[in-house]
Amino acid sequence: MTIRFAAIGLSHSHIYGQVNCLLRAGAELAWFWGEEPERVQEFGKSYPQARLARSIEEVLEDPQIQLIASAAVPDQRAPLGLQAMRQGKDYFSDKPGFTTLAQLAEARRAQAETGRIYAIYFSERFDNPATVKAGELVQAGAIGRVVQTVGFGPHRLFGQMARPEWTFQRARYGGILNDLASHQIDQFLYFTGSASAEIVAARTANVKFGHYPEFEDFGELLLQSGEASGFIRVDWLTPAGLETWGDVRLFLLGTEGAIEIRKNCDIAGRSGRNHLFLVDQQGTRYIPCEDHPLPFGEQFVHDLIHRTETAVSQAHTFTVSELALRAQSQAWS
Repeated sequence: MTIRFAAIGLSHSHIYGQVNCLLRAGAELAWFWGEEPERVQEFGKSYPQARLARSIEEVLEDPQIQLIASAAVPDQRAPLGLQAMRQGKDYFSDKPGFTTLAQLAEARRAQAETGRIYAIYFSERFDNPATVKAGELVQAGAIGRVVQTVGFGPHRLFGQMARPEWTFQRARYGGILNDLASHQIDQFLYFTGSASAEIVAARTANVKFGHYPEFEDFGELLLQSGEASGFIRVDWLTPAGLETWGDVRLFLLGTEGAIEIRKNCDIAGRSGRNHLFLVDQQGTRYIPCEDHPLPFGEQFVHDLIHRTETAVSQAHTFTVSELALRAQSQAWS
């Protein structure tokens, strides 16, 4: 038993990660639709089994489609999610799933009314083998109770492809903390076992790209829960000399040990990605994780079919989004 799904909104390349995790779980991609002709053409070549729809409505009105996956421009994601849920379909958005607190409030109401799933693709956890392995280690008690997380999410702004105009329009992408830091907020709640948290301090800035006045290229925030504290730094300052788009790292401090994850690279060290370092009472250990299984897709498809929450809870998804939006609104610059 599986599901049929459609991809609507191809504006960010994360749509490929979303689609691929569903396909690996046995889901069937039936339709796709997008606004940008070049992205539509590329997507069609990548997934020839799917049909190009004439409109969004053609997809939403298909009773055989159970899920809509979207990486539309960020400010368009929540309105599409509302349409999908009210058509009786579940929704799987790229992050951020919202650009305003008003959008989030409306989605919460619609989700409660319809009972549909509004999921967000936190790829730095769901689709990263080293982070999945770290979760298993923490659940097994390898480092005791996690009391602090430190997450770094650097990105490269310009590289092989040009950034679309919406990248630099504050109302469209929602701000750097709402966008990039949503990953680290998700991981803070997950690894510390926190149901929620409060924003202690937040800051955003434009330190390099002043010719884009609405753009933020640097952000940091401190948050805490009853269980732990967390520090997050995100930026668009990755230099051209790095072999990848960002030296993304996560540090987990536990009562009995610590874990460091070097997700994309190990600077001047081991080649490849997904490096995990574990320190406990017995010593230190390096764990390569590139081939570690990724269970999210199968768990998510199971949840779609059986109406369970084995992959991620609805409450967690909405809480991460609310914290990211509140950090953005409270940030000083």
